[in-house]
Amino acid sequence: IPSIGFSLLDHDENADFKPAQTFIRKMLESALKLGIPKDTCLNVNIPKLPLEEINGIRVCRQARAFWEDSFEPKKDPSGKEYYWLTGKFNNEDRGVDTDEWALENSFVSVVPVQYDLTAHHAIATLNTWNL
Repeated sequence: IPSIGFSLLDHDENADFKPAQTFIRKMLESALKLGIPKDTCLNVNIPKLPLEEINGIRVCRQARAFWEDSFEPKKDPSGKEYYWLTGKFNNEDRGVDTDEWALENSFVSVVPVQYDLTAHHAIATLNTWNL
């Protein structure tokens, strides 16, 4: 199913989506008019900035980055212990064509993603193995 996921880089429960509306509308109008490429979903991330500070939209690749999860012990109001998921984001990719670069430079990032995780480039190599 063709789809677009929109995220605003704001973790506040009262986040203001108004500046993002311009970019969401633009993406939706383009997708409805031109269609989303077959077997593709779009992952759109919008920086938490006033509209006039956003430099535009960049179509890019996903950075090679990951979350290093950790769990912080806490207690609820009744004294029961629980664990709050926290962590550190590690970006090991310094490419200027990545979503992380776009966001760090005040651009909306658009990453086309797919569900086929096959490493197609590795098939020929693996077929040379004596299996």
